[in-house]
Amino acid sequence: MSSTFHGLQVAKRGMDAQQAALYTIGHNVSNANTPGYTRQRVSLETFPAYPAPGMNQTGTAGQIGMGVEASTVERIRDTFLDTQYRDETIKVGYWDARAGALEKMEEIMNEPTEDGLSAVFNQFFESIQDVASHPSEAGARSVMIERAEAVGDTFSYLSTSLKTIQGDLQNERDVAVTQVNSLLEQINNVNQQIQNVEPNGYLPNDLYDERDRLLDEISKFMPVSLEYTKSSGNASATSEGVVTVQLQTSQGSITLLDGKTHQVNAISLTTNQDSYVTEIHIGDEIRNPESFPQGKLKGLIEASGYIDNSGNKTGVYASMIDDLDEMAYEFVKWFNDKHQQGVTLDGDTGMSFFNEISQKEGAATGIVIADKIKQNTNNIAAASGAAGTDRQGDGQNAQLLSQFRQKVLINSGNGAVSLDGFYQSVIGQMSVDAQQANGLKSNSETLQGAVEQRRQSTSAVSLDEEMTNMIQFQHAYNASARMVTMIDEMLDKIVNGLGTGGR
Repeated sequence: MSSTFHGLQVAKRGMDAQQAALYTIGHNVSNANTPGYTRQRVSLETFPAYPAPGMNQTGTAGQIGMGVEASTVERIRDTFLDTQYRDETIKVGYWDARAGALEKMEEIMNEPTEDGLSAVFNQFFESIQDVASHPSEAGARSVMIERAEAVGDTFSYLSTSLKTIQGDLQNERDVAVTQVNSLLEQINNVNQQIQNVEPNGYLPNDLYDERDRLLDEISKFMPVSLEYTKSSGNASATSEGVVTVQLQTSQGSITLLDGKTHQVNAISLTTNQDSYVTEIHIGDEIRNPESFPQGKLKGLIEASGYIDNSGNKTGVYASMIDDLDEMAYEFVKWFNDKHQQGVTLDGDTGMSFFNEISQKEGAATGIVIADKIKQNTNNIAAASGAAGTDRQGDGQNAQLLSQFRQKVLINSGNGAVSLDGFYQSVIGQMSVDAQQANGLKSNSETLQGAVEQRRQSTSAVSLDEEMTNMIQFQHAYNASARMVTMIDEMLDKIVNGLGTGGR
């Protein structure tokens, strides 16, 4: 038979279990606004009945219930939604970095507006037409020089501004690497704390939340895969263990953090003198920038510039800076060539309008009007120099100069194109890239938001639901306490009421 005090023990277990549930609800409510917190729930299980099955047990009418026990406090979380969320976060990080870089570039290029390079070119070539119409007027020639200086200043401004933003992106790229390494160290520290707690049979749910929050953060920068290893000792069957974080690349996975040995393989970048990325080191592994997987770090590397497998500089800003240099170099080269074929008012030929530029790199910041042109407007070679022509009234060479922007000028990937065609192609490609980046960023954010909403519907704290549960467990606690009172009255009758007959 069970003990006379059996009912007290059953009621006590009921009170203890409901109390644990109420304390857990209080923890949930307190952390309703804590970032990354996952709501927790007490798992209630029936306590093993009396007597336990066995050949030598005393016979009873049947097993008698021994009440309830709070077995574990577990998190309500869906790992599949976590994986989906991190997959979308990778895309958001990549396209956000790319869209941000292109947005700044569009602001600098400022096309099509009255202040853009295209408008400055239009004004310059209009001034050449004025000289062609009035070749002997000093005023028209002075305006042509001023417009030419505006072209050089605009080229220089665009190139310098792009390089400034490129430098900012390179700094942001380096900061991103530091953030990734810091996150890996933090995950490693949480791993070690979890490994110290789990062997004692506890579930460190708050540490799990912190680790998941850090894993969400690192997934913005690069795609990672996770592998969990159970802790030794008396670890619970539902414990998660320590996590190993691996970077997924096209050339195979690389371990960033080994959960078993607590070794962190930090990421570092090798750059050249211009701060273009040449190699990416992950521990002892080396990857080239082109094979590095998608994420915010890859987006920043592509935006700021890197050296591709062929040894060429490439990237969003690197390409635009090179295109401006190409355009400036060919512009000066062709314009000088045509100008040298003309004749000045003083009868001289072979006069360069701009100082010669020896190489394409840096050409956009090197457009300078020749001193002889600035010192004397007569040195503008507007005349053609043909026999029998009047240099004072001949503007044929100026007319040719005003039209040369439409002539074949630059050899691009699609063949020889005019100055206008080349610039329109560059600006058009920038606009297409920006539109694509913004569109894919928006799509990725929408998908990420949808997954996050589903994740929050599972894991977030609902104050209404917690209030309902609070009332439920409170009533259960009160009922168990009332059971103690009832049993106390029964025992009082046994102790003080039995055996008093005949007194």
